[in-house]
Amino acid sequence: MSASFPSPASPATPSPGDGATRRSLRPVPNPAPSPSPMPSSSSAAVDAGAASRTPSGNRPALLLRWLHHPAFSAQMTVVLLLVLLAAGGLRYDGFAAPQVLLNLLIDNAYLLVLAVGMSLVILSGGIDLSVGAVLALSTTVAAWLLQQAHWPAPAVMAAVLVGGSLFGVLQGALIHVFRLQPFIVTLAGMFLARGLCYLISVDSITISDETFVHISQMQIPLPGGFVSPGAVIAVGLLAVGIWIAHRSGFGRAVYALGGNESSALMMGLPVGRTKLMVYGFSGFCASLAGLLFGFYMLSGYGLHAQGAELDAIAAVVIGGTMLSGGYGYMAGALSGVLVLGTIQTLIAFDGTLSSWWTKIVIGALLFVFCVVQRLLSRPLAGAGAAQ
Repeated sequence: MSASFPSPASPATPSPGDGATRRSLRPVPNPAPSPSPMPSSSSAAVDAGAASRTPSGNRPALLLRWLHHPAFSAQMTVVLLLVLLAAGGLRYDGFAAPQVLLNLLIDNAYLLVLAVGMSLVILSGGIDLSVGAVLALSTTVAAWLLQQAHWPAPAVMAAVLVGGSLFGVLQGALIHVFRLQPFIVTLAGMFLARGLCYLISVDSITISDETFVHISQMQIPLPGGFVSPGAVIAVGLLAVGIWIAHRSGFGRAVYALGGNESSALMMGLPVGRTKLMVYGFSGFCASLAGLLFGFYMLSGYGLHAQGAELDAIAAVVIGGTMLSGGYGYMAGALSGVLVLGTIQTLIAFDGTLSSWWTKIVIGALLFVFCVVQRLLSRPLAGAGAAQ
């Protein structure tokens, strides 16, 4: 009888009489387990990464990410504002009265409007040094049209707003078309606007128009006090600015432009139109601030709001927006303006300090915020390796 061999492709089926096959099917004992090798560097790194994902190991990383978050500077400004208000309320009687806090908005309504326009300009990577002079020019033009030309108040307001917007658009066109630095263009605009003020009148022009006087004396009641129409307009413009910056396509283009203009161009964004709209909006805000200042002072004068452009820039930077552009929040303009107003109020309540201490404190704060923003703008150490 011939022996049959299984094919390699199919497993062998042993027969009861095949001893060799039975021996081959006996279970082979497992070899003794070898000692586990020492963990390699890669496995140690995995273990370390797993440990860092635990709640206790992740706290430093979360803290660093919070410190480098774009909202950190704005949050610190709010904390600083609360500390100043608490310190004033504890030290001075009547400081924490509701009307004193509302007066911060009433007295700084024009500055808040300037800061809203300046925020958009700085977010786009530019600067506008002409806003204070445009404010003064708006008050002078409005006073002259009301008192000398006898225009109706609505027509005067419309003319001032349109003129300020066109002034800003002209500056934006010069910056974009001729590739000029915003600092130089807006500096020239500042000198031009101040000079036009004195061309109209070298003296202060008192406003006695009934509409302006009525708006100036109007009080809008609130729980614990009242606010002026200018304060309501300023807060409303801030709400519009927040929507424009964070909820519109134009706002996204502004952030992209401030981050990197070349990248914005390669993405197909309308860089030229965005610049014109940004500086046009800043001019509109400056002329609107001039109207609010006219309601507040009831006069037009070329010396009004000297240095207001620097106050607006300081408020924007203290509010958390970086001067390099593309980084910040529009709402920070409100907290920055309130911090400046609170410092002025604290010095006024003290009564023994000169008003120049306001500039000293604001300058020190500006130094601190610029340094902090510079440090926090650096990338996290090892962020690329962690990714």
